[in-house]
Amino acid sequence: MNISVPLQILPHAEGLQLPAHATEDAAGLDLSAAIDQEIVLAPLERVLIPCGFMMALSQGFEAQIRPRSGLAFKDGITVLNAPGTIDADYRGEIKVLLINLSNTSFRITRGMRIAQMVIARYTTITWDVCESLESATQRGVQGFGSTGTHGR
Repeated sequence: MNISVPLQILPHAEGLQLPAHATEDAAGLDLSAAIDQEIVLAPLERVLIPCGFMMALSQGFEAQIRPRSGLAFKDGITVLNAPGTIDADYRGEIKVLLINLSNTSFRITRGMRIAQMVIARYTTITWDVCESLESATQRGVQGFGSTGTHGR
C-alpha cells in the first residue's frame, strides 16, 4: 500500500536525504539529524534532535518513531519514548528524543540516520461501559508474567 503524504522541508535540512525506506520491503523510513554542529551525547544523557521537515498525515494515520536497531545494539543509542507517536493533526517539525544507554559518549553528526518512522493506521473507539465482562478467557484476570517464560 502506498499513500501520499505532504512534506515540507525546513531550511536547516537543505541537502539532506528525505525520510526514506532503506530497502524495498522496509517498514520504517530512516530519519536524519538536521543539525549544523556535531552533538556529543554523554552516557545517560538525552537530546531532542530535529529532522528538518514537517508533514501532514491524513486522519486515521499516525507516525511511530522507533530506534534504529544497529544504533541500539552497537552503540546503546535508542529513542527514549519508543515508540514516539506523531498524531495526524500535528504540523510542527519532526524531532527525535534520543538517549545514550551506553558507558561512552556518542557523536551525532549532520545527516546521520538516527531513528526510523513507521506510518500506521489507527482506530478510534467508543467505550461501552458495562457492569461486568461477559466473555471469559483462559487467562482471565492473571496479569504480568502469568503466561510464564518457558513452554507450558
